[in-house]
Amino acid sequence: MRLKNTKLKYDYFLKFVLGHYLSYLFFRRTVTEIYLKNYNLAFVLRFLKNNSLYSVKMLTDIAVTDFVMQAKRFRVSYNILSLITNFRYIVNVVIGEEIFLNSIIGIYGNSNWCEREIWDTYGIYFLNHVDLRRILTDYGFRGFPFRKDFPLTGYLELRYDDNRGDLVYEPVELAQELRFFNFSTGWEED
Repeated sequence: MRLKNTKLKYDYFLKFVLGHYLSYLFFRRTVTEIYLKNYNLAFVLRFLKNNSLYSVKMLTDIAVTDFVMQAKRFRVSYNILSLITNFRYIVNVVIGEEIFLNSIIGIYGNSNWCEREIWDTYGIYFLNHVDLRRILTDYGFRGFPFRKDFPLTGYLELRYDDNRGDLVYEPVELAQELRFFNFSTGWEED
């Protein structure tokens, strides 16, 4: 019971201090979910990290949820943890397709890999990122795989050419031979 009361005090203090930055707070036992109404993400994360009451020193993950049919399509969730109090916070920012986010490498250094992965797969641009380049897909890849805005077959195919002794990129060719299938099995009687 004491843990729950302490957590509620922390959460209400958070709502009091950062109230004009927040649009919604959701309390669970040891997890608080925070939705920001504007893009003051760096300020909120810096406050949670540097305030001795919270001391949220660890970024565990950055996750993205894609709501394809909505105007603000992406929800970026920063999962952070206080090692002292063992409280978790999920800070959510909802953005549109063409909106960028500020990089938080200056606050949490381990966000480098997560931000590069999100850029590569979803196309969410992080402003002031030190090394924003492709990390999971080929450098010549056009589009972003998790947006589903490219043909499923891709644009180019890669094959090894024996005559040249090298890899060759060619446009995708989807020609197939006409095939007849025999659907009878050995278990059926004629």
